[in-house]
Amino acid sequence: MPTTMRAVEISEPGGPEVLRLCERPVPTPQAGEIVIRVAYAGVNRPDALQRAGSYAPPKGASDLPGLEAAGEVVAAGPGAGWSVGDQVCALLPGGGYAEYVATPGAHALPIPDGMDLKQAACLPETFFTVWSNVFMRGGLQAGERFLVHGGSSGIGTTAIQLAHAFGARVFATAGSDDKCAACTRLGAERAINYRDEDFVDILRAEGGANLILDMVGGDYLPRNVKALGDDGRLVQIAFLQGPKVALNFAHVMMRRLTITGSTLRPQSDQAKAAITEALRDRVWPLLSAGRIAPVMDSEFPLENAADAHARMESSAHIGKIVLAV
Repeated sequence: MPTTMRAVEISEPGGPEVLRLCERPVPTPQAGEIVIRVAYAGVNRPDALQRAGSYAPPKGASDLPGLEAAGEVVAAGPGAGWSVGDQVCALLPGGGYAEYVATPGAHALPIPDGMDLKQAACLPETFFTVWSNVFMRGGLQAGERFLVHGGSSGIGTTAIQLAHAFGARVFATAGSDDKCAACTRLGAERAINYRDEDFVDILRAEGGANLILDMVGGDYLPRNVKALGDDGRLVQIAFLQGPKVALNFAHVMMRRLTITGSTLRPQSDQAKAAITEALRDRVWPLLSAGRIAPVMDSEFPLENAADAHARMESSAHIGKIVLAV
């Protein structure tokens, strides 16, 4: 194994152009960790937030962007649970935009049957986020009405498929007819073009949403409250339109609503390991059976990470963007 590697670093806070190719030392695994030779790394919104200077890495994490990757284990510390030569995909504390990355072995999963490394690199960040927020925190049950905003995003395409697979009635919002069509192909019974229709009216006509997954924030928060049915739950995972808004909490009290949310990266290693095990037991069999699959948008070489970020921030993509390392 070499001692240095190619990586993409954030030269200073700013737009996609601040991402630059660099050389870094190859990481060494600590106890419980594995080092992966990265074949593909997923590109996600938190990477762009970190690049812009608004999402600092947790203490001890790599300063390089990249929260998911797939490849081959080339080194393993004591108690890592994997062997050299194993092919895995993994949730990362950071550092995925590189030829090698270290991560806790408890946050890695096998490549699902019939899936290649490029597809597998698209799984961890979105599947960890959706499973922990929609099913563990949000408690989605079969037969419930589930609304996901940003239905054509990586999170959205994952949430639609998983909710549909587990028997929920799925509704999604998206910003074009093509994106709405993609949502219905994945299992949404109703895709709402937010430029033409009001999701509040549509969900209220259905009796209200039992659960909403939102990453928009801003003025969507009071609208989400209106779109919920009695005893409904709202799970917030991001704030693309800002985290502050005026909200009448009398509606929350009178209709017994629950508002919660989470971010994935700052959670403890133990919490992430618990999500890993739940995915292995409940979701990986669906992936191996071909019942669900990541939706792929585009691929960029590692040195063109800036172009990948520009593509993501244009919101023209449907599904996941990856870097080929």
